Amino acid sequence: MPRWDPRQYLRHADHRTRPFTDLLARVPALPARGRPARIADLGCGPGNATALLADRWPGAYITGLDNSADMLREAAALAGPAPGGGRLDFAHADLADWVPDEPYDLIVSNAALQWVPGHAAAFAAWTRGLVPGGVLAFQVPGNGDAPSHTLLRELCAERLGPAGRRTNEVLAPAEYLAGLTALGCAVDAWETTYVQVLPGEDPVLDWMKGTTLRPVLTALADDPAATEEFLTTYAARLRTAYPAGPQGTVFPFRRVFVVATTPE
Repeated sequence: MPRWDPRQYLRHADHRTRPFTDLLARVPALPARGRPARIADLGCGPGNATALLADRWPGAYITGLDNSADMLREAAALAGPAPGGGRLDFAHADLADWVPDEPYDLIVSNAALQWVPGHAAAFAAWTRGLVPGGVLAFQVPGNGDAPSHTLLRELCAERLGPAGRRTNEVLAPAEYLAGLTALGCAVDAWETTYVQVLPGEDPVLDWMKGTTLRPVLTALADDPAATEEFLTTYAARLRTAYPAGPQGTVFPFRRVFVVATTPE
């Protein structure tokens, strides 16, 4: 289980949140009629994206779910009543075995399902947990073949063997569409590559420290010298793959989006 660092994750909050706002822009009106909408945010992390749900649906009852105690401690500061009469809460859950415990109008996830091997197999239970006309919406990174990730896999194989290795089972948009259509949903699936410009020294390494590097950093946590050696080598390779320019370091990042609506 990787150890998460909320503050490191939030160092690039603007870039990490932008795909979520683009996802929410495609979510249709929720079916809640005469009652507060019920929303679950799977893999809520430090809660900064979950708070955007309260901005969009101020009267909703929203629960952010995560399996990291560190992330949930950071998110706890955001819990409480929403200005529009709704409420924002956070709770521990493991997405590998989570199933809805009540009917939801919206189940949403921001860059979390890539950590759950075989997550598409859970879609049947999750869509059954939606009210008629309810929505399952998520976005996941689709950059597993980018140099940032291929170089990391190569270095892990050289230095760590199985330690630090992670599974990335993100599907193509068409595969998500086919699977959710087979469950009776109307599906909107697409992909976007964000041409991110990151400032500072070794910014791609800094980005990776917030997410993909967490299993490696956890595996090496008891060996500071090995951690420093690994990061120094990885940083050098990233600088070659992503050279700094006058405007900063260009870091293309592909994302996969899905909005699935159950029948009324």
